[in-house]
Amino acid sequence: MNIHEFQAKQLFREFGIPVPAGAEASSGAVAAEVAQDIGGDSWVIKAQIHAGARGKAGGVKFAKSTDEVTQFADDMLGTMLATIQTVPEGLPVNSVMVEAPSPIKSEFYISLLLDRATERVMFMASAAGGMDIEAVAAETPEKITTIQVHPAAGLQPYQCRNVAKVLGLGKEQSKQLAAVMKGMYDLFIAKDASQIEINPLVETEDGAILALDAKINFDDNAVPAHKDILALRDMSQEDEKECKAAEFDLNYVTLDGSIGCMVNGAGLAMATMDLVKFKGGSPANFLDVGGGTNEEKVAEAFKLLLSDKNVKAVLVNIFGGIVQCDVIAQGILAAVKVVDLNIPVVVRLEGTNAEKGLALLNESGLGLETAEDLNLAAEKAVALAGGQA
Repeated sequence: MNIHEFQAKQLFREFGIPVPAGAEASSGAVAAEVAQDIGGDSWVIKAQIHAGARGKAGGVKFAKSTDEVTQFADDMLGTMLATIQTVPEGLPVNSVMVEAPSPIKSEFYISLLLDRATERVMFMASAAGGMDIEAVAAETPEKITTIQVHPAAGLQPYQCRNVAKVLGLGKEQSKQLAAVMKGMYDLFIAKDASQIEINPLVETEDGAILALDAKINFDDNAVPAHKDILALRDMSQEDEKECKAAEFDLNYVTLDGSIGCMVNGAGLAMATMDLVKFKGGSPANFLDVGGGTNEEKVAEAFKLLLSDKNVKAVLVNIFGGIVQCDVIAQGILAAVKVVDLNIPVVVRLEGTNAEKGLALLNESGLGLETAEDLNLAAEKAVALAGGQA
């Protein structure tokens, strides 16, 4: 689960990580009030969406008067902001953050995440702050240093000093960095985060270390245990179909292809998507209805697939083990009866009650295509979708 920058910075404050003075606003008038509360004669206005690279997309503005604060905020609010990290249509800007500007001397990058290879929490740091870290990793990987934290020992002072040395910080700034790293680590553990990123972390002209940006991701499996974090969720920033799928305990991820896939089991779902690509098509989604699904879940999953305007054909691939194929068939028929089915559907059933399930579909009179062989089913789906890759 992701949260907004203003929410992340509030958590930073709670864990002793210094950030510039600022607050969230949902209208130009409120933004001007925030600017007045902050004081000074200039402010930074940041569009709040769950994505980075906002500055390059016009989502960060510098205002030199409260009138400009109002104007910039009103210009951003209610728009869709598209960056290199969003879907093409962008994400809705429902609020902005008004913040005091900082006189920057140096910019750095620092993040904290789980390194699955070493099974430890790992800091990544670089003196190349303010840049896309992916570009730094690809072009100058030697500029990135990593520090693994032992789960029993926790973050050690010498590790903080090592990072400070890599960043070229002086003695006083090294102490401040240690406080930042401790705050990041404590927050990561306390709230079951999966990633904390500050880009840039800056040293100001007067020697202060500040987090100018804040990005936090949380482990979805742990979020229900943290009601305060769950309350920060902004559904408007998430894919509508993925949110709907979660209501029915369906594992769904939107993709950009033309063939809707409904499968039971993550492994089989991945194999089905691979086969669709191999046959010249492109999957429109990953959808795992689970091993112990029921008619209601299948019906909702099917309606979800048909709600995607990019889907030109649907491929259902079910291996009946725990779930019975006739239950899947009944769910499909229930969904087809309540939606306007105007695209072809290919169903492959194998396993428990497969013959019974296929008979239900073939006798329905709804024009559903069936196949006992997955290769044939995939070929049919790709052909019926127009072979669109």
